[in-house]
Amino acid sequence: MVMESGNQRLRLLTEHNREVKIAAQRLSHRGKTRLEQNSGRNRMVEWLRELSIKRNAIAGEVQVEELWEILNHEQAWIDLKTMTGLCFPEDADDDHESGVIRALFKSRRHFKFKPDRFLPHTEAQVAAILAMDKKAARQERLVAAGAEWIRSVQAGSTVEMTQCHRELAEIFQSYYLAEKESPHFHTARAIMKKAGLTSPEAIFSHLVAVGVWTPDENVDLMRYKIPTDFSPSVLELAQSVPAADAFIGSGRVDLTHLNTITIDGQSTLDFDDALSFETRDDHFLVGIHISDVAQYIKKGDLLDREARSRGSSIYMPDNRISMAPPLLAEHRLSLKKDHIRPAISTMVKIGLSGDIISYDIFPSIIRVDQQLSYFEANISAEEGQAIAALYDIAIRFRETRLSQGAIQITLPEINVWLDDSGMPVVNRVNRESPGRMLIAEMMILSNWLSARFLAENKTPAIFRSQPKPKDRILKNGTGTLFQNWMQRKLLNRFVLRPGPEHHCGLGLDAYVTATSPIRKYFDLVTQRQLRAVLGLERAYTEKEIEEIIGQLAQPMADVGRIQFRRNRYWLLKHLEGRIGEKEEAIVLQRRRNAYAILLKAYMIECPLPQSSGIDLKPEDLVQVTIQHVNARNNTLSVFMG
Repeated sequence: MVMESGNQRLRLLTEHNREVKIAAQRLSHRGKTRLEQNSGRNRMVEWLRELSIKRNAIAGEVQVEELWEILNHEQAWIDLKTMTGLCFPEDADDDHESGVIRALFKSRRHFKFKPDRFLPHTEAQVAAILAMDKKAARQERLVAAGAEWIRSVQAGSTVEMTQCHRELAEIFQSYYLAEKESPHFHTARAIMKKAGLTSPEAIFSHLVAVGVWTPDENVDLMRYKIPTDFSPSVLELAQSVPAADAFIGSGRVDLTHLNTITIDGQSTLDFDDALSFETRDDHFLVGIHISDVAQYIKKGDLLDREARSRGSSIYMPDNRISMAPPLLAEHRLSLKKDHIRPAISTMVKIGLSGDIISYDIFPSIIRVDQQLSYFEANISAEEGQAIAALYDIAIRFRETRLSQGAIQITLPEINVWLDDSGMPVVNRVNRESPGRMLIAEMMILSNWLSARFLAENKTPAIFRSQPKPKDRILKNGTGTLFQNWMQRKLLNRFVLRPGPEHHCGLGLDAYVTATSPIRKYFDLVTQRQLRAVLGLERAYTEKEIEEIIGQLAQPMADVGRIQFRRNRYWLLKHLEGRIGEKEEAIVLQRRRNAYAILLKAYMIECPLPQSSGIDLKPEDLVQVTIQHVNARNNTLSVFMG
């Protein structure tokens, strides 16, 4: 009831005995019935309630759908008086007008509404509105079911997975992986609110509790859409790849008489590089033999497209995902002991003083005689002539690179793997041990010579260069752990181009990577360019090389991110069992409210809160105590020990 009006504003008394102020244009119906205010407020409120009950009852008599079926063909506005007359042909009054408005306002599926008139929706509009209503109703049921499922699981109840639960699990997974980018974001958030959850980690815990995910689920594989297996058609094509002995007598140079070795980690299954060594009268002959993957995986075929989409094999403490099907990566492409394999061989003639005299690159057939681990190679370096000689050549080649401005960053490598019980084991690896050092330098030598070979033959490839660092700390390859760590932060990112440019970090005038074609698609592409110069296939054009570099930029970034994050996850899982233990750390730099420090035993950075009365400087050694670790949340906190 209008209590007061003025300046297009109304003061109203409602049936709930409340006074409200609204603009006059917001009224949906104005009746002619009047009631004097001097009748008393309680009486007016009682009368308004009785009137509301009466008008709602009248609204219940309006058959909205039937009315629409009669009127929707007209597609014309119908005024309130006419509409009321259609519904109540006899003695229609204010109450009937209000009842019609209430009925059509409550069910807005069939008519568009204005204060004094109505427009029937078209059949298509009604269908769309009904579909939206149905979707909204289903959404409400999903939210209610999801909240109830979460509460039941939290209470310890065993709930059998229904089709509804499976749909909810997909919604939860999508939300956890993509959050605001998920098409189910609003549904998941509504369920969380109704269930009283405040963090996405609660959704992760629920998915673990119902068996959809494991406690150590690698969500990054799903987040970045990394395939973990191969399609039947890809596996079928891999089965059809011919055996290696088919290449005997095919015009390749037979090097099966050479004593050829591989040196890799103990868990390696895909051997793509091998070495040979011969002593001649006045020089050494070093052979670097790379599995000729391009002989098996043809440019543009299904295996090639699959490898290109993946970009690289992925190595993690708890899983290995090959770029090529395991039948190829671990068997027919792999340089396994006592098996003949086609290869691209680089034979390097080296003087007795360590200088490179000449080199030759050609297709070959090899047979690996020894499959050594790094540990076995280290022992052989002390006892065996070939390994010791290769190590000496590697040292001399590195010295040459350093004299040409190379930046040799020497940092220990932290290896993480899972034991038979699924627990993480951490091992600190010396990357400067004879076995690892000679392999690293031999592969750099091979890649440099491949780059020179391609450049001399004016063949585009995926050349890798690196600008000068932002600053130079290390001199002549020496330096403390602190200096090596900080120097790495000052390096500029490498650049990929179709043509050769200087690689400052390696101290070389040109560089490609061609020594891991089983594991990396860039290396496979470069191997094909080498084969093209050798007359074995058609070369990629410069434009095609640029397209490959562009297409693989994101997949390779994802692979690097996944490997880093998974290694860090399992390292933090290991540290979760070390809470309360003391560790030695190096102060890296001072920040606003904390120091950045490096835990030496694990080569991992974390913040150290500033302590009153203690002033630390970069490179100071401190002892800290591990306070809190959460691998899932990627958190590590320590305090001064």
